[in-house]
Amino acid sequence: MSHDHHDERPQLTPEQIAAALTPPAGRNGGDLVVETLQGLGATTVFGLPGQHALGMFDALRRSSLSYVGLRVENNAGFAADAYGRITGEVAPLLLSTGPGALTSLAALQEAATASAPVLAISSQIPTAGLGGGRHGYLHELRDQKASFRDIVKSVHTVRTASQIPSAIAAAWESALSAPHGPVWIEIPQDVLLAETTLPVVTAMDAAPPVLHPRPELAAVAAHLLSNAERPAIIAGGGVVRSDASGKLLALAEKLDAPVVTTFGGKGAFPWEHPLSLQSWLEDRHTTDFLESADVLLVIGSGLGELSSNYHTFAPRGRVIQIEADAGKLESNHPALGIHADAREALADLLDAVDRREDPSASHRVRTVLEAVRDRIAGQELTLEQRLIASVRRALPDTSPSFWDMTILAYWAWSAFDARHPNTMHSAQGAGGLGYGFPAALGAAAADRTKPVLAVSGDGGAMYSIAELATARQYDLPVTWLIVDDGGYGILREYMTGAFGEATATELSRPDFVALAESFGVPAVRTTPETLADDLAKSLAEPGPSVVVLPALLRMFEPTHL
Repeated sequence: MSHDHHDERPQLTPEQIAAALTPPAGRNGGDLVVETLQGLGATTVFGLPGQHALGMFDALRRSSLSYVGLRVENNAGFAADAYGRITGEVAPLLLSTGPGALTSLAALQEAATASAPVLAISSQIPTAGLGGGRHGYLHELRDQKASFRDIVKSVHTVRTASQIPSAIAAAWESALSAPHGPVWIEIPQDVLLAETTLPVVTAMDAAPPVLHPRPELAAVAAHLLSNAERPAIIAGGGVVRSDASGKLLALAEKLDAPVVTTFGGKGAFPWEHPLSLQSWLEDRHTTDFLESADVLLVIGSGLGELSSNYHTFAPRGRVIQIEADAGKLESNHPALGIHADAREALADLLDAVDRREDPSASHRVRTVLEAVRDRIAGQELTLEQRLIASVRRALPDTSPSFWDMTILAYWAWSAFDARHPNTMHSAQGAGGLGYGFPAALGAAAADRTKPVLAVSGDGGAMYSIAELATARQYDLPVTWLIVDDGGYGILREYMTGAFGEATATELSRPDFVALAESFGVPAVRTTPETLADDLAKSLAEPGPSVVVLPALLRMFEPTHL
C-alpha cells in the first residue's frame, strides 16, 4: 500500500501561482492571522482590542470575518465558549497582552471543563522583551503562557511571521480533537505589525483525527450490555458535544435501558420518553436506581461531583465508561474504560449489541420519577416549580438558553426539560459567575434567526452589565431574565444551612429596569404570575431585552448529606 499522498494535495492554477508570487502590498502579520482563520473556515471572531494586538484588529478590516467585540475579556471568552458549543465549530477569541489576556482565564476554564472549542489568540510584548528579562514593557509578564498552560488543551508560541499559519492550524486541530477544548496562541506585537511579503494564505487543512474505540473493548462492552439483566445509562456532555443524541436513543431502545442525563448532558435524551429518568441526579431515588444496575453504561461523563450526587454514588454493578478525555477514565470509579468519542463508540455498540426486551424498564422508571416528585412535593416549593414551568412555556423549543450560577439554574439542572439536544447550557463545568448573558450573546451571534434566553441572579448579573452595550450595538436577539433576590442567593442558603446565618451575601443593587433602558434596551419588571407572558413577549420582539423578576427562591433539600 502506497503512502504517497502527493497527488491528493491541491494543485495551484497558473493564476494562483502568479498571485502567490506578487502578494498585495501593505499586509502584515495580522493579515496572516485573519487569512489563516478564513482559510480554516472561521466566519465570526470575538474579542477586545489592546495596544499590542492592534495589528490583528487592523487586519480584520481587510477580511470577510465578522467581529463581535465585548466589553470585558472574560465575557468575550464566555461568548466564544457558547459559539463553540452551539455550532461545534472553532470560536476564535482575539485578546491583548497581560491584563487583557489574564482577564479571560475564568472563561477559558469554563470552556475547558465544558469541552468548548475556543481558539484564543493573544498578542505578546515585542520579541526583544521576551525571556523574562524584566525590560519594563507595558503589560509585561515573565512568562505569559505559563498562566494558561494548566487551563487550556495546548499552547502554541509564534516568534516569526512564517510560523503564524502553522501555529494557528495546529491549535485549530487541537481545539477540535475529541474532547473539544480551548487552546492558546501568542504572537509578539512586532511580528503582528511587521510587513510581510509571504503569499496570501489560501485553503488550510486542520481536520482532527477521529477517536475510535478499540475494537476489543467495544466487543466486551457490547457483550456485557447484551447480557445484562438491569442495564442503565448515564449520558453526559460528551453525548451533546459529539452530536450523538440520535445514536443514544437508538441504543437505549434496542437495550430497553433507562437513561439519566447529567446536567451537562441536558437534552441528550428525550425528557418524556418512557425510558427517561430525566436529570434528577441530586436525588437519592435516582442514585439508588443507578446503583442497582448490574451493568451501567456511562457515556461522555467523568462522574464528577454534580453527576454523582456529590460523590455519594457507589455503583454495585459493572461500569462501562466511554470518555474522550483519557484523564477521566476510571477517575472516580473502577470501570471498563473506553477512550473514544461518544458518537463513534455509540455507533459501534449499536451495531454490536443484541436486542433485549424488558417490559418492566419503563415501569421502574415511572416509579423512580413518582418518588422524586413526591419528595419535592413535600417541601412546599410551588413558587420555584411554577417559575421553571413558566420559563419552559415562554421559551420556543429550539431556542437555546444559558444559565448563570443562580438558584433558578440549580433547579433547571434537575427540573428543566431541554427539548432539543445542545439547547441548554450553564457554567456548571467550572462554576464561575457571570456566564449567562455574555454566553447568550455568543449563541445569538452564531444564529440570529431564533431568540436566545439568558438567566442570571442579581449578583451574577452585575458581572455582565457592560455587555448590555454589546447587545444593543450588534442588535442581538437575547432576552435576559434577572431574578433579583438582593444578594448571592445560593451562598445565602449554603451559609445559613452550615452556620445558622449568612455573611457577605447581601448586596446593594441598581434598578435593573432603568439601567437596561439607559442602554437603549427595553426592560420590564415582572411577577411570578405574569412571568410566562412577559418572557414570551420579550422573546418575540427583535433585538435585546431584559425581564426583571424580584423573587426569593429556595432550593429543594439535598439527599447527599
